[in-house]
Amino acid sequence: MSQNIDKPDSKVILVVDDNRDAATTLGMFLKVKGYQTHTRFSGQDALDAVEAHKPDLVILDLAMPDMDGYETATLIREKHGQSLSMIALSGYGQEEDKRRTAEVGFDAHLVKPVDFKSLMDMLDNVLK
Repeated sequence: MSQNIDKPDSKVILVVDDNRDAATTLGMFLKVKGYQTHTRFSGQDALDAVEAHKPDLVILDLAMPDMDGYETATLIREKHGQSLSMIALSGYGQEEDKRRTAEVGFDAHLVKPVDFKSLMDMLDNVLK
């Protein structure tokens, strides 16, 4: 819900996690790194925010109540195709977990707790 207006040419990132503290912290970290950020706390709110803010990237938690990250990602891909990058955010990082996220259209898979250096490397690759 915050936005960095210091760099109007910076990429827009939507962070979605039902854990409000985790989403807010990650959003603040990305803002400090120069990205415009928005945070949401549910799958439906993520879908609405994608329409409202047209982000370049969605970082999406997988384990959310009501609409999980897999369903949310599937709906985003159905509407936007590959025009929007997505990173899965999960406490699970086994090969099977990564295979499943790739199948629904995520570009990358980030394991919690977030390693911020790995995240920045991932952003460099995904937001080319």
